[in-house]
Amino acid sequence: MKRAFACSRLASYLVLATGLAFNAAAHAADVTIGFAAPLTGGSAHYGVDLKRGVELALDDANAKNLQIGGKPVHFVLDAEDDQGDPRMGSQVAQKMVDANVAGVVGHFNSGTSIPASRIYNMAGIPMVSPTATNPTLTAQGFNNVFRVVNSDAQMGKLAGQSAVQSLRGKSIAVIDDRTAFGQGMADEFSKGVEAAGGKVVDREYTTDKAVDFKAQLTKIKSFNPDVVFWGGLDQQAGLLAKQMRQLGIRAVMLGGGSFENETFLKVAGPSAEGATSWDYGIPLSKTKTGREFDEKMKKKYNEGVVAYAPAAYDATWVLINAMIKANSTDPKVYGPFVKSVSFEGISGSIAFLPNGDMKDPTATFYKVVDGKWVPQAVAVGDKVDPITK
Repeated sequence: MKRAFACSRLASYLVLATGLAFNAAAHAADVTIGFAAPLTGGSAHYGVDLKRGVELALDDANAKNLQIGGKPVHFVLDAEDDQGDPRMGSQVAQKMVDANVAGVVGHFNSGTSIPASRIYNMAGIPMVSPTATNPTLTAQGFNNVFRVVNSDAQMGKLAGQSAVQSLRGKSIAVIDDRTAFGQGMADEFSKGVEAAGGKVVDREYTTDKAVDFKAQLTKIKSFNPDVVFWGGLDQQAGLLAKQMRQLGIRAVMLGGGSFENETFLKVAGPSAEGATSWDYGIPLSKTKTGREFDEKMKKKYNEGVVAYAPAAYDATWVLINAMIKANSTDPKVYGPFVKSVSFEGISGSIAFLPNGDMKDPTATFYKVVDGKWVPQAVAVGDKVDPITK
């Protein structure tokens, strides 16, 4: 009888506790995190991958039942499609400002991030881009603009050095898509080549919509280059690699943070073999947290990391950690705390310079071997170390 009574009381406590937890969750204040990237069009696979990274970060944060400012909070996502277009990016930015988002993860493209950053900064809303690399983004002097990715200046320098030193390029050709990212990366790469004692023998241009590069490649072929650098994204990179081989150009193809994924391999086919590129962060396979994150992606989305989901996850936690430090979700209150955030993320160590750039950005040098991207070396800042098996 006593046991039955005790069980009854325990059941009552459990019901009460469950009810209290439910009520606490029900009364948690919603904190909206904005996200912007191309969710349609040719770069949608990047945008969807980034969005998943943000979603996982918010899932993990909500599972912690955080209290900020003495009140339970529940994070929600406002995801917008900027179509990779600067004008649409600005419209999306104003829309999120009007919706009073607490912070923004985005945008994907440098060309959309730069104009959007001005709108967020005027509104006092912190913005953390997981992928925008053009140096202009953080050279504007804004206090609310950050990125968890290398700038073109660092990646271009690394790529330029590797073209001369690792790939032994004596004559190097460059082609870019004229976007803020593509041209910016190509400019910095060219500087890196010259600083390493190499020579850019030809510089060609196209657009981010082009599918035929034979005119540019025919001119490049006349210089008989050892290395061809591409400043642009993955689908075009795949077409470029294929057309290089069709024209008999045997130069090594090199990129910087743009096509180290399955899309490039599928589009390029056998022409991908031997291609090289620097990509942001450290290989997921080399860290326990990276492998676990990839498995978490597969479990929720039936697909692992496509490209930059880890950076999006880390960018989201930059905002959340700043809110926790400030004990406020008000962007004007927690905003100044963002620059002091420091933690070990999925993509590497997260900490910022005063201008919003990363303190010690990491990057990995990859090569296509037997149809797969294989990491060759890792850089932390300017220090490059080969990967040992």
